[in-house]
Amino acid sequence: MLNNKTILITGGTGSFGKQFTKTILERYKPKKVIIYSRDELKQYEMAQTFNAPQMRYFIGDVRDQARLMQAMDGVDYVIHAAALKHVPVAEYNPMECIKTNVYGAENVIHAALANGVERVIALSTDKAASPINLYGATKLASDKLFVAANNMVGTRPTRFSVVRYGNVIGSRGSVVPFFRKLLAEGAQELPITDDRMTRFWITLQDGVEFVITNFARMHGGEIFVPKIPSATMTDLAVAMAPNLPIKIIGIRPGEKLHEIMCPLDDSHLTLEFHDHFVIQPSISFSLEADYKINKKGETGVPVPDGFEYSSGTNPVFLSVEDIRALIGKAMAEA
Repeated sequence: MLNNKTILITGGTGSFGKQFTKTILERYKPKKVIIYSRDELKQYEMAQTFNAPQMRYFIGDVRDQARLMQAMDGVDYVIHAAALKHVPVAEYNPMECIKTNVYGAENVIHAALANGVERVIALSTDKAASPINLYGATKLASDKLFVAANNMVGTRPTRFSVVRYGNVIGSRGSVVPFFRKLLAEGAQELPITDDRMTRFWITLQDGVEFVITNFARMHGGEIFVPKIPSATMTDLAVAMAPNLPIKIIGIRPGEKLHEIMCPLDDSHLTLEFHDHFVIQPSISFSLEADYKINKKGETGVPVPDGFEYSSGTNPVFLSVEDIRALIGKAMAEA
């Protein structure tokens, strides 16, 4: 599917971009892989590892529509991974978060349409479902923009979809490397905001696989949500440091006890497939699509009324041993 295709990844020097690049270079024969990001140091460092002839490195910001237009010339597939993601930083710098996460999404859409890109997948987050912080609110706005963009395509081939998943084990800024750093520094306890807190967990490689598969599944307009396990933050701390006490430090501003990926208010739009959910668009498109049957021929069924996919009520929870195994898997894949 990705052979002889030109693929552009916004925010491509991040954890996802590097793992995606590693995967497609090993598995496919892409025509070009374009890493689009604004940090020259990260691009330089990434180029030391990923220096195949197909690789291209474009300095640019998603806030710059003209540069995106230029970068997407001849591009077949786009993955939009660029975002400002740190919850407290977004609360303190709201307009900067909006400029990147909302206006940047708009710029990606216009550049993709102008260049006749075939397929665009935007990466979302569990924080975009029933958001209580600015970061989540901007990602919800971004999700809505990408879904609605399918009404702008006209006769163009371009289709837009969204992938939403939970916390990535070991990604930059996540709690696992933070705990690992504290332990390396000789910490005598691990800080937990609330002992009731739960989160969805996925490995970086599983996130990459889900995106690749959804390029083949997508009609355009879907929000794809994988079925992934939950874990309590206390079990995560025990898995990483079984002999250390836990210190409860209180919930941070903009933080939830449990994350949601399919909100109750979207239950009438949600379809369940064997390993994922699809949230159908709430608006009608000029393009015809039967979301109960995806492009791979997989079939889904409507979820019951009042269904909500929450990390607190998820039927699949990781034990302490499961968490250790998942962390080991993520480290082996990195």
